[in-house]
Amino acid sequence: MITITLPDGAQRTFEAPVTLTAVAAAVGPALARAAVAGRMDDQLVDMETVVDRDSRVALITADSAEGLTILRHSTSHLMAHAVKELYPTAQVTIGPAVEDGFYYDFDYERSFTPDDLQAIERRMTEIAARRLPVQRTLMARDEAVQLFQQMGEHYKAEIIAAIPTEEALSLYRQGDFIDLCRGPHVPHTAHLIAFKLLRVAGAYWRGDARNRQLQRIYGTAWPTQKALDHYLHLLEEAARRDHRRLGQEMNLFSIQDDAGGGLVFWHPNGARMRRAIEDFWKDRHVAAGYEFLHTPHIANIDLWRTSGHLDFYNESMFKPMAVDEQLYQIRPMNCPFHVLIFKDMLRSYRELPLRWAELGTVYRYEMSGVLHGLFRVRGFTQDDAHIFCQESQIETEIGAILDLTLEMLRTFGFDHFDVYLSTRPDKSVGSDAIWQRATDALEAAIRSRGLSHVVDAGGGAFYGPKIDVKITDAIGRKWQCSTIQLDFNLPERFDMSYVGEDGNRHRPIMIHRALLGSLERFFGILIEHYAGDFPLWLAPVQAMVLTVTEAHGDWAVQVRDQLRLAGLRVDCDLRNEKLGYKIREHTLKKVPYLLIIGDNEQRDHSVTVRGRSGRALGTQSIPDLLQRLVDEVTQRQALAH
Repeated sequence: MITITLPDGAQRTFEAPVTLTAVAAAVGPALARAAVAGRMDDQLVDMETVVDRDSRVALITADSAEGLTILRHSTSHLMAHAVKELYPTAQVTIGPAVEDGFYYDFDYERSFTPDDLQAIERRMTEIAARRLPVQRTLMARDEAVQLFQQMGEHYKAEIIAAIPTEEALSLYRQGDFIDLCRGPHVPHTAHLIAFKLLRVAGAYWRGDARNRQLQRIYGTAWPTQKALDHYLHLLEEAARRDHRRLGQEMNLFSIQDDAGGGLVFWHPNGARMRRAIEDFWKDRHVAAGYEFLHTPHIANIDLWRTSGHLDFYNESMFKPMAVDEQLYQIRPMNCPFHVLIFKDMLRSYRELPLRWAELGTVYRYEMSGVLHGLFRVRGFTQDDAHIFCQESQIETEIGAILDLTLEMLRTFGFDHFDVYLSTRPDKSVGSDAIWQRATDALEAAIRSRGLSHVVDAGGGAFYGPKIDVKITDAIGRKWQCSTIQLDFNLPERFDMSYVGEDGNRHRPIMIHRALLGSLERFFGILIEHYAGDFPLWLAPVQAMVLTVTEAHGDWAVQVRDQLRLAGLRVDCDLRNEKLGYKIREHTLKKVPYLLIIGDNEQRDHSVTVRGRSGRALGTQSIPDLLQRLVDEVTQRQALAH
């Protein structure tokens, strides 16, 4: 007799060994139809796996996180199957599931076209409808190498040849298609009902630019057509919000090829917004007890040797330059500079904590293929700060950083946060005691703010535990911006110390933190979050004065200048164009307020106000309008989205 225990504690007894398919049927026909895989004693397995002993069994459906990953991995095999039927000379390489979908890399003599993707997708639908069983077999390594060589699949043979001889190889077959894979996979292809191929990109074999370039076909797969349609709608919405397109349309920024990729040029409109962001950032930091620093962009390479960046971060650093027979390195980080200022004089415990902030521009070497608008660049400004404190002050300082983080992010219009606490990895510096006390302090600070969190066991840096905060934008995407990192390494490397109350030297605790991450990336997130419809305090042009005819130009300029004197970002359009044309143009540019001046407004020294939605807000005097706009800017209200 074999007893199977289900997740809810219920048990099923069978007289002989039984497959998970039979177990599902015993539980109920709905589960038998929906199950795509199982978990037997904590191991993921296929539905045809035989249970031959008492076991704990969970049946996995495609609407679960694990099931969705299996569904997508199986769909990548389905795509490769379709490619091989349509283009027999294409060689398959690897095809994993990834977040929101899957991909497969192919070596083929010509580039795949959009028409090819449509043909592949149609063939995938045909293969899925054949209801082909997906069957797992085991094979010795040498036999598998020979099989794939005979099939002309040289990449697969190379992958297998690198696998240790003692490791069992599993292959999955559906119809005439066979692939090397650990699995598990869906029981048959009819489970794959909602998928879409998205695009083709280049990818190097094994991720090495020295190897042959392959073609990577990306796709997405979901348990139902409704879920797929929802995701495709989100993709369309993301395209509508793309910060690269909106940045160009609203004249916010550019990336000039003549200057090299990954370097951001802030245009006047973007620079206006950046100033608003920086002014708010500085005001809040002053209120929170921070002092500002300004440090160099380069330093002697020995500084980066002492800090450890040359050992641990060299691949992301630009090559050094020779100056007066010495090597200088452009900075990838700000932290060593702040350490040097701390060490510039003998510090007392009475000075601690020291909170030092800097909007410091840093430079990272990134491959051209990964550069992406404002999200992945080579030069960016970190909203960086470092706190130097005593061990007993950790929890208080972390709590204050969290409060400042959430306050600022909420002001920018984000109200949903995911908090992650990363703990000590296997390789680390510092004593067990300090790691435990620091981790406990981080967790206590999180809990005291009423925040739920996820523990990322072993996910901390080698030099200390950390807190990461992710925000959710208007269409549900998550972005990591804020990080709070304890550091036991740099104080040791730089032999930092302060004089304690006992008169002895002590190591300070160093806290690295960034609230927005980088101004460039955060700016891109803001553009996409608001789709360019910024709240008034952030909008590059807060109001545009529009004239009905050229005769109204003098009053329009006076209105603009009065509003500018109050610190508002106001322009005027004096062109001899029809009013409707002007209104349409500046509405498309997402200007929050349009101020219209005709004969009546000029006579009465007033303006007619139109909101960004097209709503008429009536005629207002300049003092009343000024008060309205200043109040709205001061309150920093975030728009509903």
